[in-house]
Amino acid sequence: MRRSSNTNYFSQIFVIAKNAFREAVRDRILYNLVVFVLLLTGAAIFLGELTAGQEVRTIINLGLNAILLFGAFIAIFVGVGLVSKEIEKRTVYAIFAKPVTRPQFLIGKYLGLCLTLLVNTAVMGIGVTLALLYVGGGDRLASVWAAVFFVFLELCVLTAVAITFSSFSTPALSALFTFFIFVIGHFSSSLREFAAALGSAGAKAVFGTIYYVMPNLSLYGFRTQAAYGLLPDAAAVAAITGYTIVYIAILLSIANFIFSRRNFK
Repeated sequence: MRRSSNTNYFSQIFVIAKNAFREAVRDRILYNLVVFVLLLTGAAIFLGELTAGQEVRTIINLGLNAILLFGAFIAIFVGVGLVSKEIEKRTVYAIFAKPVTRPQFLIGKYLGLCLTLLVNTAVMGIGVTLALLYVGGGDRLASVWAAVFFVFLELCVLTAVAITFSSFSTPALSALFTFFIFVIGHFSSSLREFAAALGSAGAKAVFGTIYYVMPNLSLYGFRTQAAYGLLPDAAAVAAITGYTIVYIAILLSIANFIFSRRNFK
């Protein structure tokens, strides 16, 4: 009986995730972003030809950064609309009239967008791969796909941030807050080093708090190393993956706590 109940619980999450994926795929902006990134990758080939002997590094740098930036765009603007769209259309009442709990709804929406990001990231990664094969940079494909994996992990964290904010705020403010987190997260390590250089106890406390509370997105910055054909060691991959899972679990727990107490009347 317990196993059947657990199976039903996760099957409902799967159904919500599948529907969220379908809704995101129907959004034309996703196709436009993929096409734009693929075109950008093609342009990188021609730009690389203008940089004597640096075609491979140019393609990798432009391609990976494009994947991150446009993936972040999807995570932020689609992520904040996953919950608010259902509330504005009042379809949330019909959903909760069924045997679906609020945590199931939120987790399902999150997983659906993560699946969308996985597909888009993979397509963009294939575009970079094709460009590298064209210029004879196939020896760095392992490094590129390691960087693509880190980009996907970062986008999963960013999506969790977007959903957490959207669980209690308006779409515009949620997008703005998530963008700030995205920017601060990339500079959190630098901020802590800057505070240490100042020597102020107050500055250390403030920036130390930011460092530990905000997601440390600099952990996922393997794009520069990938351009030089370097590979991350297995221990680093495991540690960063574990950090990602724990941080996402904390964010979704906070989002569920807030969303479960929200009054839609």
